Amino acid sequence: MDNSDKVLIEVKEVKKYFPVKNRLIGSEKKFVKAVDGVSFDIKKGETFGLVGESGCGKSTLGRSITRLYDITSGDIFFDGTNIAKFNKKELKQYNKRMQIIFQDPYSSLNPNMNVEELISEPLVLHTNLSKNERTNKIHSLLEVVGLKKTDMEKFPHEFSGGQCQRIGIARAISTNPEFILCDEPISALDVSIQAQVVNMLEDLQKELGLTYLFVAHDLSMVRHISDRIGVMYLGNIIEISESNDLYNNPLHPYTKALLSAIPIADPLKAKASQRQIIEGDIPSPIDIPSGCRFHTRCPYAKPICKEIAPQMKEVESGHSVACHLY
Repeated sequence: MDNSDKVLIEVKEVKKYFPVKNRLIGSEKKFVKAVDGVSFDIKKGETFGLVGESGCGKSTLGRSITRLYDITSGDIFFDGTNIAKFNKKELKQYNKRMQIIFQDPYSSLNPNMNVEELISEPLVLHTNLSKNERTNKIHSLLEVVGLKKTDMEKFPHEFSGGQCQRIGIARAISTNPEFILCDEPISALDVSIQAQVVNMLEDLQKELGLTYLFVAHDLSMVRHISDRIGVMYLGNIIEISESNDLYNNPLHPYTKALLSAIPIADPLKAKASQRQIIEGDIPSPIDIPSGCRFHTRCPYAKPICKEIAPQMKEVESGHSVACHLY
């Protein structure tokens, strides 16, 4: 992890809407507003954690930043260049600088390709290495992620989930990227394996100077790996802070409720803490509430919350929140 202030990725008012198929002819066209006007930045060398309930838009935001999805509107700056409107040809030079580690290590790897072919694929696409150079590169990558040269001829079904994720990591770092989207990279793994993968990602970051966007729903693991954290709710980021500050002093009522749900190992501390329950269900991203989109579930909602959407503002140094309580 790095404390550099240089911004590698800047996201400005990004929206990603998915059209809803209507069966009735002439009916109003509707959209799932998965990401709805998000702005934030990621500094070079840091890990920015992105958390929130399932369906809040965090994975869609990550995939929009890496241009796996075309965005509906907004700007995405990578190292100072706006890549939001780039076509596939223009994006090619940036694809090797931005890579993704996916959630499911099995479905993200082609079952018909062996390890050598899987790791060779990005090398063929993004480098000019000869076949011998690629083979040597694959050997070194396998060593870095804790696998053996003899694994090159094996297929994904011959590995455990943790080993498959290591193959995915080897693919991701093969092109010497600057930025990696870690899209819930440990959620499909056994608890005993999760810490190993996270520790490996931290080691690689130090060795290679990587920048991560770490998307996850495991709040305790996000705290461990992240420098800063953004909390998402219904397509918006509602709070951003340095990791320790967010956990020690959460500001948004939604963040407080999320953190109160984390199990506490110390029975005395657990007894003293108060679990904050969020009433009701998350509103539909097709029909988002007016004003603050959390007001339908917030125990502190005031009349203004139903009418005016709160803007993100810095309440303390490095700690911003979108809430009318501040």
